[in-house]
Amino acid sequence: MSHLGHAHATPSVGVDRRARQALWIALAANGAYLVVEVVGGIAFNSLALLADAAHMSTDVVGLAIALIAQALAVRPASARRTFGLRRAEALGGLANGVLVIAAALWIFYEAAHRIGDPPEVAGAGLLVVAVMGLAVNAGSAFVLARARGRDLNMRGAFVHMLADALGSVGVIVAAVGILWFGAEWLDPVMSIFIGGLVVWSAWGLMRDTLNVLLEGVPHDLDVAEIEESLRHSPGVAAVHHLHVWELGSDMPALSAHVVLDDVRTLHDAQTRGDGLKEMLADRFGIWHATIELECHECDAIEHENNGGLH
Repeated sequence: MSHLGHAHATPSVGVDRRARQALWIALAANGAYLVVEVVGGIAFNSLALLADAAHMSTDVVGLAIALIAQALAVRPASARRTFGLRRAEALGGLANGVLVIAAALWIFYEAAHRIGDPPEVAGAGLLVVAVMGLAVNAGSAFVLARARGRDLNMRGAFVHMLADALGSVGVIVAAVGILWFGAEWLDPVMSIFIGGLVVWSAWGLMRDTLNVLLEGVPHDLDVAEIEESLRHSPGVAAVHHLHVWELGSDMPALSAHVVLDDVRTLHDAQTRGDGLKEMLADRFGIWHATIELECHECDAIEHENNGGLH
């Protein structure tokens, strides 16, 4: 015996032009540098540079995926997809993670073959290209950091750029070691270091995107705290069947059954339900919530008047 109450509040969401512009800038810069890095890696016989190029190639593809995912994520809901395509950004982040893991495996394989018998590497050319890469990666990471917000798709692109910047530092170290000390072995060693950065950049991203796709609780929300807040709200007798998940990285959702006490009319129950939703939005940032209001006194009155209201 219950009354079903729905209340949905959604903040105004527009196309994030800053995010899109940041992605385009990063894509253009990294696409151009990828060509330079591949040519340099072959010309200077550097596995570290080619490993960084492999990582860079996943970034170029990943940035393209990020742009497509962002365009899909802001499309309006339809009769077939009532939540729109909010999870497109999570799918984009997952695709990025898979690409990065594949690049890491290739890097480790090649490094294992070279570390025992490192070939001669042109250190001077390697250093020049690596310094250029550091400038491109650091600049791209800075641009993306300013526009990423909580979006997993943008976060994935930013993490890639940050890892590439660190990878460029590793290539610079290898180039300096080769030039000053003739340490050719630094080239495959730094390739392994870059591979480790690749795995690190993918781990957190894969974890968070899978959490969205598996409808896990957002990492910054505590279900117990949310339940306590609902229970201690005025007029609430009990809370059960509470579920919290993510429609996307920036859109947490909630559903719950809330038992109200001392409520005489359906209008009063709905007013309290609206108050609960305002609390969830203000305190926890949950703008999309569905609350089923259960009110025994109200239910009895309605059944006397018209046989029940659903």
